[in-house]
Amino acid sequence: MTWLVTGGAGYIGAHVVRALLDEGLEPVVLDDLSSGHAAFVPEGVPFTRASILDADAVSRTIAENGVTGVIHVAGFKYAGVSVQRPLHTYQQNVTGMVTLLEAMQAHGVDQCVFSSSAAVYGTVDVDLVTESTPKSPESPYGESKLIGEWLLADQEVAAGLRHTSLRYFNVVGSGAPELYDTSPHNLFPLVFEALIEGRTPCINGVDYPTPDGTCVRDYLHVADLALAHVAAARRLEAGEPLEPAYNLGSGDGVSVRQIMDAMASVTGIAFDPEIGARRPGDPPRIVASGELAARDLGWRMRHSLAEMVASAWEARRASAA
Repeated sequence: MTWLVTGGAGYIGAHVVRALLDEGLEPVVLDDLSSGHAAFVPEGVPFTRASILDADAVSRTIAENGVTGVIHVAGFKYAGVSVQRPLHTYQQNVTGMVTLLEAMQAHGVDQCVFSSSAAVYGTVDVDLVTESTPKSPESPYGESKLIGEWLLADQEVAAGLRHTSLRYFNVVGSGAPELYDTSPHNLFPLVFEALIEGRTPCINGVDYPTPDGTCVRDYLHVADLALAHVAAARRLEAGEPLEPAYNLGSGDGVSVRQIMDAMASVTGIAFDPEIGARRPGDPPRIVASGELAARDLGWRMRHSLAEMVASAWEARRASAA
């Protein structure tokens, strides 16, 4: 079986590609390198440098490589920036999905694993988010991911597409020293760059109704996330039933203060975080249940917080060597 990984040169996609290889599956990568890196694509893996919006390139890649399934990771993923760039966000994430589904249908490819997002839920008022928690996205990014899930469901009815969507929260860590998170918006890279440059990281708000007063979030190791994508692909190949969507969550979460403490411990750079005001709209706690994913995809948290931080720090240092 050959699986096309859109966005396979990015931080998450590249980990999915390696997980597929480890499982004896054949990955093919399509990525425009707008945020990915050609060096992240393993030698010998077919690679098309093209946008998901390039219908001819998508169709050609599927046909020339005998693609039998798609793991769709490509997209514009910056929720905050999407508020300022809604048209770009919808073009990349919605029009891109339509372009991909059209090419898949034209070539008889009827299996898709979609990288969705916890952003489909928006701000929640429950301690534990489940798949049935009401969807109320608060950014064009979250809206576009929810529309992507709708498109998959509609294509299932129209053309028999078999699919599932994986909704995940804060992805961190590294599964290989050569793969690292280069996002300018994610917490781990932001803290690492501050420490490297001699600046003090900041915590936004320490008066939340949480055990230590800082926000609690779900942090997942990227290698664990990649394994869930492969498990979903395996079940689709085997014709086994899947839920329309799965949360990939820890069930308990980690506070921002705990993250900062782990950063200081792992890096050996002692610091007391600066304390800033709360950011508007930041809920005290967003944590998801991974119960359904554990049942069907073998999902579990295989890495401790210290291991998440250590692997990310090792990869960041390796990138500068």
